Amino acid sequence: MTFEERLRKLEMLGETVRNRDTPLEEAVKAFEQGMELAGELEKELAGLEQKVEVLLGAAGEESPAGPELAPFDEGNREGSSAD
Repeated sequence: MTFEERLRKLEMLGETVRNRDTPLEEAVKAFEQGMELAGELEKELAGLEQKVEVLLGAAGEESPAGPELAPFDEGNREGSSAD
């Protein structure tokens, strides 16, 4: 499964736990699965962040200024119109 697919599964497990109609045993099982999956995703994300830092560091060696980083602005999403 891809990272995104596993993240969706984690979200579904969270919904199962929060659903008041879910039997207690099922909710506990979903919680346990979610905790395990969250740990795996966190570990993978940390590895990916480290890889990006290495790549940015390598790019920074070629250009002393390094890449310009800016916060993501949801108002300026690609494909949206500026009215």
